[in-house]
Amino acid sequence: QVQLVESGGGLVQPGGSLRLSCEASGYILGYSGIGWFREAPGKEREVVSCINSRNGYTYYRDSVKGRFTISGDNAKNTVTLLMNNLKPEDTAVYYCVTGHCSEYGQLHDFWGQGTQVNVSS
Repeated sequence: QVQLVESGGGLVQPGGSLRLSCEASGYILGYSGIGWFREAPGKEREVVSCINSRNGYTYYRDSVKGRFTISGDNAKNTVTLLMNNLKPEDTAVYYCVTGHCSEYGQLHDFWGQGTQVNVSS
């Protein structure tokens, strides 16, 4: 049983920063990536960023490039997403997700419970 536990969500003003963290535990078959999806109200879920656990490749969707930074620790099965210069459009539930990470984004094998990020004045 794979478990993904997120932390670090909250309420911030536009231009502010948040750091999300995720710790993975349990048996993972064919594990090669970990990262973050998000789901905003009335919107489809979308990949935000991921890191390939085998070669270190990182993916960012265009709307967060230059603002978000992902980092991982394979030995500890953890991943962190530093979010700077947050915008109201970043408001969403953010999910830690395991799955292959590539130039196309990330597959989604296992999901965490999600953590709420609200960007508002």
